[in-house]
Amino acid sequence: MNDEFLKYVIESILFAKGEPVSLKTISNAINLSERETQYLIDSLTEEYTQKKRGIKIIKINSHYQMCTNPEYYEYVKNIYSIQKKKKISQSLLETLAIIAYKQPITKIEIEHIRGVSCEHAINNLIKYDLIEEKGRLDTIGRPIIFGTTNYFLKYFGFESLDDMPKMDNNDYIQMKIEN
Repeated sequence: MNDEFLKYVIESILFAKGEPVSLKTISNAINLSERETQYLIDSLTEEYTQKKRGIKIIKINSHYQMCTNPEYYEYVKNIYSIQKKKKISQSLLETLAIIAYKQPITKIEIEHIRGVSCEHAINNLIKYDLIEEKGRLDTIGRPIIFGTTNYFLKYFGFESLDDMPKMDNNDYIQMKIEN
């Protein structure tokens, strides 16, 4: 099998799945190493970019997804009723920021930082698929710990959590003072 054929196979996998697919899953499907598969995905992505194709491949952590090229959004929206991103209220955004920067974190720890109950915010963030349960602490009561999802990364345009804006200690102190 040549590289062009394998790129078409990768393209088919990403199109058919319609959601993020891990590099490992793709490499297993085409019987290549992850390094070789990564090379093919990068090559395919570059082709889409150079030719200004209507689709593109985005990376979310070590997962890949095919999506519409935002350059053509104005035309696509004329054909389809595209749902806008859900508006996130200030309280949800504050709770989400705490979770994103402090994960894994418990509800009690979030409420301690915010100074208010956050049950409603956590439930909505789970409903919006921005956070998820990551497990339980091995302490009395076994509280749930929360963290962000891959959809969180996609929603905010991050490839990984390392792409989030850096927050220094003064930002954290200011956040505690304001709450």
